[in-house]
Amino acid sequence: MTLFNIFSANRNVYLYVVDYEIEIRFQKLKTHLEVQFGEGMDVQAILFLIGVDEFGSGHRAFTKQEKTDLLHIAICTLLEPMGYYEFIERDAENWPHFKLIKPLPHLADRDQQHLIKEAMLDYFILNGIYQEQMNSI
Repeated sequence: MTLFNIFSANRNVYLYVVDYEIEIRFQKLKTHLEVQFGEGMDVQAILFLIGVDEFGSGHRAFTKQEKTDLLHIAICTLLEPMGYYEFIERDAENWPHFKLIKPLPHLADRDQQHLIKEAMLDYFILNGIYQEQMNSI
């Protein structure tokens, strides 16, 4: 086994442990949200909640295009602290607009899920919606 193979093997083990920790934390967040919003919360449903929260309209009927826009708002909001997007302004209908600051990295699906789940955890914690019990991870 070469040094690269040892590093790769160790990196994969580390990534698995980190993915597992994020997944456990995310499942606890999901359970917390399901108490308030009902069962069946998945990543897309949580993105929708974040988009509605950031749009600020509260619960109402949205068109198919508005739902797509809400998911985009959520993604921009989650990736803004990482330096990928910058909030620009709200338009006349109060929709937030963002500017892409740096290109998004090409990530495998698992890595995308990890990034989004970790960003969701940060979002709900920083906005005071969710609080983790540090000894329960």
